[in-house]
Amino acid sequence: MAAAAPKLASKVAAKPAAKATAAAKPVAAKPVASKAAAAPKTATKAAAKTELKAATAKPAVQIEAKPKLKLVRDSFTMPRADFELITRLKDRAIGFKRSTKKSELLRAGLQALMALTDKQLAAILTALTPIKTGRPKKSD
Repeated sequence: MAAAAPKLASKVAAKPAAKATAAAKPVAAKPVASKAAAAPKTATKAAAKTELKAATAKPAVQIEAKPKLKLVRDSFTMPRADFELITRLKDRAIGFKRSTKKSELLRAGLQALMALTDKQLAAILTALTPIKTGRPKKSD
């Protein structure tokens, strides 16, 4: 074990020395005059770009990240006539060039119901035909 330690130390010491010799290699020198001449051009180009960006940039508006909505999956039963109303509403939406999903229509309906007064909501709920909850029996 004692003999392995000096070998390891010499290997570790040799690696930084190898890197130092690689860094000490001469690099082809470029003419200094070309760097001095190129510096003002690049500086003016960069300054022109930043001025152009500043002039055309839209005002900084702080964009708030919308929190991701937690979705809930559910199922329900409704009379066929009400289900056909969804199809008719989807067709109306196509009429004004807006494709619509069933879930969008239901969500929009909920928003419309929330805008009603208590009396209006009570009247609409009273007018609904009561249905038996649960899955309907399969008809042949």
